[in-house]
Amino acid sequence: MYDYIIVGGGIVGLSTGYALSEKYPHAKIAVIEKERTLSFHQTGHNSGVIHSGIYYKPGSYKAKFAREGNEAMVSFCRKYGVAYEVCGKVIVATSKEELPLMDNLYRRGLQNGLNVRKIGVEELKEIEPHVNGLGAIHVPSTGIVDYKGVSHTFARLIQEKGGDIILATKVEKISERKDRITVETDRGTFQSYYLINCAGLHSDRVAKMSGLQTKAKIVPFRGEYYELVPEKRHLVNHLIYPVPNPNFPFLGVHFTRMINGEVHAGPNAVLSFKREGYTKTDFNIKDFLEVMTYSGFWKMAMPNIKEGIHEMIRSFSKQAFLRSLRRLIPELTEHDIVPTHAGVRAQAIMRNGSMVDDFLIDASGRSVHILNAPSPAATASISIGREISVQVPEPPGVHNYSKSM
Repeated sequence: MYDYIIVGGGIVGLSTGYALSEKYPHAKIAVIEKERTLSFHQTGHNSGVIHSGIYYKPGSYKAKFAREGNEAMVSFCRKYGVAYEVCGKVIVATSKEELPLMDNLYRRGLQNGLNVRKIGVEELKEIEPHVNGLGAIHVPSTGIVDYKGVSHTFARLIQEKGGDIILATKVEKISERKDRITVETDRGTFQSYYLINCAGLHSDRVAKMSGLQTKAKIVPFRGEYYELVPEKRHLVNHLIYPVPNPNFPFLGVHFTRMINGEVHAGPNAVLSFKREGYTKTDFNIKDFLEVMTYSGFWKMAMPNIKEGIHEMIRSFSKQAFLRSLRRLIPELTEHDIVPTHAGVRAQAIMRNGSMVDDFLIDASGRSVHILNAPSPAATASISIGREISVQVPEPPGVHNYSKSM
C-alpha cells in the first residue's frame, strides 16, 4: 500500500515524486512508467532550454512557475552536478512590422519581473555577428540543461527516501474507493491513498480512467528539427529566437544550443497522427480518429489553416525550412543543416477550439491530474512538483512521520 502513486515517469512526474519525498520523507511513493526507461517521451525529446518566462501571461501558472523554476533548476543542477549553462538568448525582430510586437514582448518581460533589455543593431551584431535583425531583446537568464540528467537525479533522490520506480508497467484501469485508489496494470495491481496523474501525452486518458470528465483533449503536435553541421556551430553564440506571431500558438523556428555542443534549428509544428509519433510515417488509428472526430480540433484548426499549411510545407521541404532559418541567419545554405530528432508536444484543446494556454491542473476525489503541461514544463518542473505537493492531502500518519524526524 502506497501513500502516493504517480503515473508517468517524465520530468514532471519525477519532480512531483521528489517534492513529495522532500515534504514527507517517510511517505511511501511509487512512480509507474509504461516505458522501459524514464523520460522517454516529451522529456527525452526536449530542446533542453531553461526558459525565462518572458512569453507568458502575467499572473499565469506558466509565468510564475517559469520564473521560479528557472532559478530552482539552476540551483538544483549546481547542487547535484547536472550539466547546465546559463547562456542567455536574443529574441530578434527581422522586419519593421515586428518592432512593435517586440516592444510588447519586452513590456511583458518586465511585467513578469525579468531582467530583460532591448538592444539595437550594433549590440546585436557584437554578440551575434551572423544574425540579421533590426533590434532584439536580450534575456540573460535563459539557459540550457540536460533534462534527462535532471530526471534521473530526481529518481535517485526518490529511491534514496525509500520510493519505488516501476518501469515497463502500463496502467490499464483505475478504481477509487472511499479510502484508497486501486491501479491495475499489465504487471499487477497496486494500491495507494492518493494518485497523481503526470502521464503527459496520455494524461486525458488516465484522467478518464479515474472517472474525471475532462474539459479538454490532448492533441499531439510534432516538432521537427534540423541541426547545424559541426563546422557551422560557431554561427550561434546564444539561443536565437524570432519575435513570435501573436496569432499563432507556437514560437516559430529558432536556434538552440544544446548542452552537448550541438545546435538545433526548429521546430515547425505539424499535427501528429500518433500520440507518440516522432516520424512522418508514424500512425495510430485510435489516436488519429480521436483527433479527426473531435470538434474542438476543427474549431482550433480552421482559423489557423494558413499557418498550418506553411508548417506542413516546411515539414516536407528542406528549402522552405531553410528560408525560415535564413530570416535570422542569412548565410546558411542547405549544406549547413541536416535532419535530427523530432519531439511531440501534448497540447490540450478545449471543446470550443481554444488551446489551453496555461498549465491545467484538476482534481477528482483521491487524484490530482496535470492535464496540460507543454513548454515550459521542464523548466518549471520543480515548481510544478512543489505546487502538487501542496494540493494533495497529507498521507495517513503524517503526524507520526514528523515526530520521527
